[in-house]
Amino acid sequence: MKVVVLGAAGGIGQALGLLLKTDLPAGTELALYDIAPVTPGVAADLSHIPTPVSVKGFSGEDPSPALVNADVVLISAGMARKPGMDRSDLFNINAGIVENLVSSCAVNCPKALIGIITNPVNTTVAIAAEVLKKKGVYDPLRLFGVTTLDVIRSSTFVAEIYDRNPKEISVPVIGGHSGITILPLLSQSGFKFSVEDAAAMTKRIQNAGTEVVEAKAGGGSATLSMGQAAAKFGLSLVRALNGEKDVIECTYVEGSGELARFFAQPVLLGKNGVEKILSYGSLSEFEQATLNDALETLKSDIKIGEEFIN
Repeated sequence: MKVVVLGAAGGIGQALGLLLKTDLPAGTELALYDIAPVTPGVAADLSHIPTPVSVKGFSGEDPSPALVNADVVLISAGMARKPGMDRSDLFNINAGIVENLVSSCAVNCPKALIGIITNPVNTTVAIAAEVLKKKGVYDPLRLFGVTTLDVIRSSTFVAEIYDRNPKEISVPVIGGHSGITILPLLSQSGFKFSVEDAAAMTKRIQNAGTEVVEAKAGGGSATLSMGQAAAKFGLSLVRALNGEKDVIECTYVEGSGELARFFAQPVLLGKNGVEKILSYGSLSEFEQATLNDALETLKSDIKIGEEFIN
């Protein structure tokens, strides 16, 4: 098994690399790439951690040497949000980065499972899909937008209110990965929320990234929590590739297109990526109204990505 992190010298990438080095199965090869020259040093640093996972670092303009024979590729490369920016402000910089990295994936590891972390995910996943399509290797079962951070935030915030262990709480999150397109299904959390409380909690989850950006006062965005979320998702992909059954994650994928071309919802993972897109169940009136209000924004985000390539 070979797992690759693209953008491995950044805040998310280093946290992700640390968690993967710690938790990947024995015998896994972990390849770290970033344009930054410090990346081999990050790999050397991680290689001193006593786990049976080999680590190699690659830097420079060309990610190809890191990507050859990759099974899983997690892309976190890009610019982080700063105060006053929303995820769409990152588009002009990060769109080109994702285009170049996914182009290299298409050439060097066309069958790899690719997880897009780089924001704005609603748009960058569409960019990745169009790049792979132009290269003739697009398989919608193998491309994912990593929205796990919304899921772990939801569990954490609900647990805080009810004084529970967040690991025992599960809140599916559907839609997209930006602002109003993030819809936590609090009605399925096992706890009762009034409409007012559901609205307040939903808003907090939607704005949680801004909460971190402002708290860091210009020093970055959510890197440590995103690293943990990305590791959780990446490890789920590895477990599914290794034949483990019943591996389910909420993730942003191309499905039936009934609501939007790409949509986040629970997915059963398997050896080919998406084994089955699962139903997200029934929604409360508040959730249905929130979803209806978000779809136009989500579709617009996707269209921006498609048009960037086409």
